[in-house]
Amino acid sequence: MSNPPSQHQAGCHSPDHSGHSHGGIFGERTELIFAILCGAALLLGWLISIFYSGDNWISFALYLLAYLFGCVFFLREVIESTLRGRFEIEFLMLVAAIGAAALGKWAEGSLLLFLFSMGHALEHYAMGRARHAIKSLANLAPDVATVLRQDEALVIPVEELRVGDTVIIKTNERVTADGFVIQGESAVNQAPITGESVPVDKRPVEDKVLAARNPSKLSAEHRVFAGTLNGSGSLQVQVTQLANESTLARVITLVNEAESQQSPTQHFTKRFEKYFVPAVILLVALLHFAFLFVDERFAESFYRAMAVLVAASPCALAIATPSAVLSGVARAAKGGVLVKGGGPLENLGRLGAIAFDKTGTLTQGQPQLTDILCEPDIPETELLANVIAVESLSDHPLAQAVVRDLQPKLCGLSIPAATELKNRVGQGIQAMVNGTCVSIGKLKLFEEMDANQPSVELVQQVRQLESQGRTTMIVRQGIRYLGVLGLMDTPRRNAKATISRLRKLGIDQMIMISGDNQPVADSVAMAVGIDDAWGELMPEDKVAAIQKLRAEREVAMVGDGVNDAPAMAAATVGIAMGAAGSDVALETADVALMADDLTRLPFAVGLSRKTGRIIRQNLWFSLGMVAVLVPATLFGLQLGFAVLFHEGSTLLVVGNALRLLAYRSE
Repeated sequence: MSNPPSQHQAGCHSPDHSGHSHGGIFGERTELIFAILCGAALLLGWLISIFYSGDNWISFALYLLAYLFGCVFFLREVIESTLRGRFEIEFLMLVAAIGAAALGKWAEGSLLLFLFSMGHALEHYAMGRARHAIKSLANLAPDVATVLRQDEALVIPVEELRVGDTVIIKTNERVTADGFVIQGESAVNQAPITGESVPVDKRPVEDKVLAARNPSKLSAEHRVFAGTLNGSGSLQVQVTQLANESTLARVITLVNEAESQQSPTQHFTKRFEKYFVPAVILLVALLHFAFLFVDERFAESFYRAMAVLVAASPCALAIATPSAVLSGVARAAKGGVLVKGGGPLENLGRLGAIAFDKTGTLTQGQPQLTDILCEPDIPETELLANVIAVESLSDHPLAQAVVRDLQPKLCGLSIPAATELKNRVGQGIQAMVNGTCVSIGKLKLFEEMDANQPSVELVQQVRQLESQGRTTMIVRQGIRYLGVLGLMDTPRRNAKATISRLRKLGIDQMIMISGDNQPVADSVAMAVGIDDAWGELMPEDKVAAIQKLRAEREVAMVGDGVNDAPAMAAATVGIAMGAAGSDVALETADVALMADDLTRLPFAVGLSRKTGRIIRQNLWFSLGMVAVLVPATLFGLQLGFAVLFHEGSTLLVVGNALRLLAYRSE
């Protein structure tokens, strides 16, 4: 797992590489305690200097103690960065404190160090909260697993689990590894991985050997993920991923890596600071010589220079964007959305158009039996019995869909045995049922079979179903036509509501791109509320479509992360659906919706827009504070007030960013 990068690169005090405050004799609170001790020593020294008129060596000693407590933590950072040739905020603050002491302003120097160290400590704490929202995921995966080996239950570290092992997940236990259920039924809370608020029912696979060949293709009712919480039933799970390759481990790694991916605004602030900080140092150096041009003492010029130094330090500016990006990425992860860095997070909020793949994105991804039309005087039971008898022999996806969807209609219906299955490639199938040949397939199969053609009425029914996006299957027993079946990859239940929510967010152009024929694409688009559907597209055509859209506005491509990878790469933002457990989807997309749930998309767009607003608020506030404080200190604002406003602005910026952790969908 990669460590989060230090924000020191941004030129501001910030959390260390671990994301926590520095350790010490009081643990993680040591820095905060030292800052409080600095303030206590300052307060005592100031009170003694006011109420005790004798020798002030006690006050002086307390101020020295305040200096010690105030700079002990960032002094090491100053030395390390200075040796590397970098002069950062900590260096400027230390110089200002030393300058105040040189002027005999020990109380004001102590105040500077107290507020700066307190801001330093509180900022570490605040930023640590954002990282904790991500890193707490790591604590979800159990350290040990109960594994069945040679019919014996052994408790071993999860790192020793092997692919193919069978682990036992007891009631109310956390799932120990990614895998699929081979025994038992239960409901599993998958919120830490997918963001789903309702537990998902789990049941065993029918064939574990077949399931192990391609576990990523299994439906959600069979798959489980490490770190999720089992419900009231006991499960046996066959392991499909090692501990360090689990979905949870990959999510944590990718989110941590996302912190190093700078957003466009971060690039702007970095360029701004590159020129601004040297300009501040030059201005402060010139102000030291103001006494040569105005009627004042060197001490007054030096004091003003120190005040300007504090006021112009762009700490709030440096932390404005990283704090918001980090909080946004953390909130997205908690909501089941993986965002790979500040760039995608900001770009999501700038979208003007979204292109959706059809199959598996706007639709269920598998055909459903939608229509059963019998010929006149043909009982539906006769049609169903013959269809199930023949289709049960086939492993074609359409045959499996027909059998699956007709099962509830059996109601004790006696199904005859079918034999001698013949596959007419691309057209249909035939089999013998009670000594009679039963044929099921496309219209083309029967047009080429013999002179016994389907009636004009039956052909019209077929054409009408096809115009509505159905795949049709005509059924014939001997020389009698029994009827026609219509199948369709039906829209997701929440697809229409999701499209409506996206429109309310201001995304007015949404299109569907598909490899299916145009009538099918039009039918699905109409059902979900999309006005524009582009069908019959090859992968390279999808890329061209995205490029055409992107020439006019920022566009996202939403797909499954596998077949749509080229189009995702061409889009401003590539968004993968149902990425939980999918290596390819996690690697391909800029944004991954971990659950197979379209409703996460408006959440992600809304969060991005909220993040953008907070970043702009922080930038304007931090730049405004510098613009006000620098002239104010030039014209006499005291060092203590400059420190107070400067450090206060930094904490306000971080606090504003942390509001993203509590974001709720608009």
